[in-house]
Amino acid sequence: MEEPNEAQDNRELYALLNLSPEASDEEIRRAYRQWAQAYHPDKYQAPHMKDIATENFQRICEAYEILSDPNKRQIYDIYGMEGLTSGLELGPKLDGAEEIKKELERLKRMKEQEKAAAHFRSSGTILAKMSLPHCLEGDGLMRGMAMTSEIQSQLSKRNAVTIGGNLAVNGSEGGGAATAVFRHQLSEVSTVEFVASAGLRALIGVQTTRNLSSHSAATMGIAMSLRDGSLNLSICGPANYQKPQSTTIELTLGPQSSIAVGWQKKDEIRSASGEVKFGTGSFETAVHYTHRFSPKSLGCVVGRVGSSSLEIEVGGGRKLSKFSSMRWLYIIGIQGISWKFELYRGGQKLIIPILLTRHLNPVFATGAFVVPASLYFILKKVFFKPYLLRRNKQKALEEEEKTSAQVKEARAAAEKAQKLQQNVATRKRNKQLESGGLVVMRALYGNQMILNNLKSSSETSFESTSEVVDVTIPLNFLVNDSGQLKLHEGVKKSGIMGFCDPCPGRPKELYVEYVYAGNQYKVWVGDYEELQIPQGSHRM
Repeated sequence: MEEPNEAQDNRELYALLNLSPEASDEEIRRAYRQWAQAYHPDKYQAPHMKDIATENFQRICEAYEILSDPNKRQIYDIYGMEGLTSGLELGPKLDGAEEIKKELERLKRMKEQEKAAAHFRSSGTILAKMSLPHCLEGDGLMRGMAMTSEIQSQLSKRNAVTIGGNLAVNGSEGGGAATAVFRHQLSEVSTVEFVASAGLRALIGVQTTRNLSSHSAATMGIAMSLRDGSLNLSICGPANYQKPQSTTIELTLGPQSSIAVGWQKKDEIRSASGEVKFGTGSFETAVHYTHRFSPKSLGCVVGRVGSSSLEIEVGGGRKLSKFSSMRWLYIIGIQGISWKFELYRGGQKLIIPILLTRHLNPVFATGAFVVPASLYFILKKVFFKPYLLRRNKQKALEEEEKTSAQVKEARAAAEKAQKLQQNVATRKRNKQLESGGLVVMRALYGNQMILNNLKSSSETSFESTSEVVDVTIPLNFLVNDSGQLKLHEGVKKSGIMGFCDPCPGRPKELYVEYVYAGNQYKVWVGDYEELQIPQGSHRM
């Protein structure tokens, strides 16, 4: 049986009260009264048993508090405990799943904004231009350098300020600029930005952005140069980079007027984008294609053709860690043959382009591509891959230890619950034995593969394993006065009081042996399947 979707995992509270997800208000109240009476702390005199009862009684009360409230229950059914702890509330306008989803997303954005308000976010780029031909001519390896840096601070929920600057040196010339941007959120769908820059690009301007949908926006801005008083008007929209396919148009009016049309198409494996730009006395077009070989590695091809450029880039990249990645690009064009190395770490970038030769020699061009690519694959096989295997193995061991600790804690909680159930389960068992009713002789829950071995085995004994838990007591506890037992469909059984998940991430099932009216029965059911006993089809 296939594992259910994520929404079906938001049903642990139903399992706790042994209810169907479609249970009525009256069924919820009746189940709460039944289990609250069974687990009430006043029924136990021994201090340690009273503590166990108190802990489980609180779980029952919490489940009832949520499921008996129509608003909380609707949120829990869709988003689980995360929706409840996020502060999501339902009102007269939130009566559908889409409205609830939008409200939850809004609350998540607010929390993210509040978190960002307490921190500064910084980003920067270092570009170091190198040239082997100049080095061989005695002019030095370094031909230029540029640095940009900016810091953004969230002043309040609606206001943010960004301060940045850049320095650039190219040969014997250099310069710099400083920029300040104040951003104000006018409403949930629109913002306005005021920009001021001093230095090489001294200007002041204002820009406004409006969200056309949850992932689409349009921008319009005007800027005035403080050097010659010229005005630039820019309009861009609709910018939408979340859809699999989108188109953007940008218009700039002023001394450097231009119009650009961009497009993008992507899926989980590949993405392609392009742009065509016509300006005053200039023309440029660019096409990008990226193919993801795995979640950590990719290859890319970039082509540029314009009034001052003609080049193609071929390269690849790899994710080094959660926050770091690197790329290597081979560039061949009218300006010569180059390598480019890029390192990304958080919001910081280090870019090192190296000009290898100004001449387009076919032999040199082939060697410049083949040699580093071959070296990379050799290093990957000899050094990088063994290192990554060792690191992943270490992470797997750490994760296994963490999971083991969680399972151990869950087993301890299940054992405590079974201690509370023991007396009632024994009393029900004896009563059913006297009347020839339903008695669960053995019940095991856990790893599906292990329990499936019982189907083809004639052995009645079962060797204890850490991936299977004995749930005989909880099932006898759940037998009703009529001699029947029902576990509801779509509810994960590990959430039942006295159960636990002994093997997280693996398929599980429940195996039950029981007697009824002097006959023996046995049955296997999947983790989310309904169990209703006794049934004649289970007879041995």
